[in-house]
Amino acid sequence: MKAEKMLAELNQIRKDLDEDQSDIEWLTLHHAFCFISYKMGDFQAYLDDQNERGAFEEFED
Repeated sequence: MKAEKMLAELNQIRKDLDEDQSDIEWLTLHHAFCFISYKMGDFQAYLDDQNERGAFEEFED
């Protein structure tokens, strides 16, 4: 599993919402997206660990 794939999906979910800075759902997605973007290396390391544990076995690319 690549971090870019998950980040792209998170960004699409964020874009599906109207940008509303008073909406906790939009704020949560926006800041999670920004944080993960800045920590791509750490996120990829986490995904690699999860992959070794079988977390993505059911996912079909």
